[in-house]
Formats: sequence, structure tokens, C-alpha cells
Amino acid sequence: MIPRSHKRLVRVAIVGVPVLFAAIAILQMRIDAQTRAGAQEQQELMLRSGAMVKKMSLGYESLLADIYWTRAVQYWGAQLGVPHSHYGLLWPLLDITTTLDPHLIVAYRFGAIFLSEPNAGARRPDLAVELVKRGVQANPDDWHLKSDLGFLYYWYLHDYKDAAATYFAASKDPQGPSWLAFMAARISDTGGSIDTSRMIWTQIYNSTDNATTRKKAVEHLAELQATEDEHHLNALAEQYRRHFGHYPSSTRDLRDAGMIRGIPRDPAGFPYEFNTEGKSHLDPNSPIPTLDDLDNPKKQ
Repeated sequence: MIPRSHKRLVRVAIVGVPVLFAAIAILQMRIDAQTRAGAQEQQELMLRSGAMVKKMSLGYESLLADIYWTRAVQYWGAQLGVPHSHYGLLWPLLDITTTLDPHLIVAYRFGAIFLSEPNAGARRPDLAVELVKRGVQANPDDWHLKSDLGFLYYWYLHDYKDAAATYFAASKDPQGPSWLAFMAARISDTGGSIDTSRMIWTQIYNSTDNATTRKKAVEHLAELQATEDEHHLNALAEQYRRHFGHYPSSTRDLRDAGMIRGIPRDPAGFPYEFNTEGKSHLDPNSPIPTLDDLDNPKKQ
């Protein structure tokens, strides 16, 4: 004879599991409808509470976490083509995913990118920090997450004190590479220098096999190179003004004055330009955003 408590559990499972998956189906229909419309972003999410979803999962936490993570990736990809998107469903999806499975490392690492990027994400590095902190707490032996947290402090929040401290803490992990300690020291010494930024993005490029991450690193390295080139050209333009009484109208003026050889071009192959105040800038047709564009995104 089956105990009454077991019968009750069976009835709960029979009723609860279909209801849960129906709710997920409703969520997916909302996301799909939002994608097709491509306009006003929905701010409400079915079963917004990760804790509530976990209670209803009846032992299917890992499966549901994979489903919600897939939805988060699909949602992020769909919003890339929506002008002025605020990615309003991204944080709830990631919150539910990591509540269901606190050990799903990919959700923390790539979710942080989705949240923090200004031109291809939600422009919410604060939420990215919260997400990765949660990942570090749930996975204290994963040095990658500690390194990611240090990077978020450094690149997106310009909090060099916390960035250095976080990299230093990560360097104490016996599984972590030796460059983490060097990164902590370098940030403590130089703060937000271009050389330090280049070193970090180069290390990110060399330490991952993920194509998306490597592509992002290449883009940021190009941005850093363009910024460094512009600083150099600005200094030359000031020298030109002191000698000729006016700023150069183009880099050709610098070349003709013998101050440079050839026409300097950005990493995408476009020549740099000058404004009337002698400040160099990228060609409007260049695909490379400046670091100012990243901090104050206009290309939405």
C-alpha cells in the first residue's frame, strides 16, 4: 500500500511540473513576441522570483537553469538589433538561472558581459558585479570568476582600488595563474593607464578559446590603439601650432612639415582627422568606437 504522503507528492509532481513548464512556455512566448515587435520592451517577467521558480522545480533545478540560460542568450541576441533596447528582461533571466543552478559558471561569465557592455548589452556593470559576486560566493574555488570581478571593477567602473584588491585576492587561489598578482600590482601602480588596459585585454585574449570573447578583446585592443594614436597626434598638433601659428587641418600638414612619415591610419585602416581645435579623431566611417564612446555610448 502506498503511503498517503507519497501519494500527495505524486499528485504535486503531476500537477506542478506541467504548470512550471507551461509558465516557461509563456515566458518564451513573451520573449518571442517582444522580438517580433522589436519595439517597447516588456518590464514584467513571468515567475520573476528565482526562489519561487526553484521551489516549484521539484528537483529539476539544473534542467530549468539550462532552459533559462538558453532563453537569456536568445533574448540578448534578439535585442542586439533593437534600437535603444534596455535589455529589461536580461537581469531577471540571469537571476533565475543562477538561483536555480549556482554552479553554472558560463551564466556568470557571459551574463556579466551581456549586462555590462555599453554597445552590445544592458550598460549595467553594477548588475554584472552583483552577478559575478554571487558566482564567487557560490564557487569560491573558481579563480576565473574572481578575475572577471576584478576586470569589471577596472574596465567598466574605473574602481582601481577594488580592482587591484580583487586581482590580489584572486592571485591567492592555488589554481590561479601568476599573472593575477602582477595585474594587482600594476593596477595599484598605474591605475587606468592605456598600457595596463592593453595588458589586461591581451591577457583575456590569450587565456580564452571562446570566439566571442576573443573578438571582443580584439575590438577593445583596437580602441586602445586608436586612443593612444590620437594622444600622440594631439601632442604633434600642439607643436605644429606653436611653430606655424595655427593647428594642422589634416595629418597631411604634419607630414608636409616633416613631423611624421606617411598618413597615420587607425587599426581599421581609416586615416585620422583633426577638428578646428587641433584634436584628432576617428574618421566618421571608421567602425572603431573611442573609449569615450564606450563610457558614454551614443551608437545605440
